[in-house]
Amino acid sequence: MAKSDSFFIRASVDTSNGNFSQTDIDLGAYVDALGKSVLRIHNVQVQYRSGSDASAPIKSNGAGTSAEACWQLTTQSSNAIRYADDRSVISSGMCEAAEQTTGQATFEASDINLQDWTNGYLIGVESIHLGGSQNGLTSDAKISIVMECTVETLSQAAAMALSLSQQ
Repeated sequence: MAKSDSFFIRASVDTSNGNFSQTDIDLGAYVDALGKSVLRIHNVQVQYRSGSDASAPIKSNGAGTSAEACWQLTTQSSNAIRYADDRSVISSGMCEAAEQTTGQATFEASDINLQDWTNGYLIGVESIHLGGSQNGLTSDAKISIVMECTVETLSQAAAMALSLSQQ
């Protein structure tokens, strides 16, 4: 199988204050270890929104408070946000909001929050996991991702890259 044209996979996870949530993304249609078919993620775009309103940004709980929403994409199921040195972590990110005085907020994106890789990220498992958590927000947050992907045959070089980077 030659490299395919790129396509998009979308997923979202709903978070509630102080809890970790996770959703599974089925890749069985793209990844087949016996058929040597693997998925390559070229980039990940992330959106943080108030869970009740797709047009509303995340907000902290008023003057003098701060809040954050975190996400991760992993090759193994998890029950908490993992550090980037964990080999199952594909990508992760965090958005922080702080309100110094009423109505004046500052925002910062931190952590990896990768948008794209030079040669993409090879995936050889049949499902990946989008997890998220948040603390101190005025409402639940929904974290959505869009991944640009291609499917390709697992060459010997790709197999070596896959074994060195993950799983």
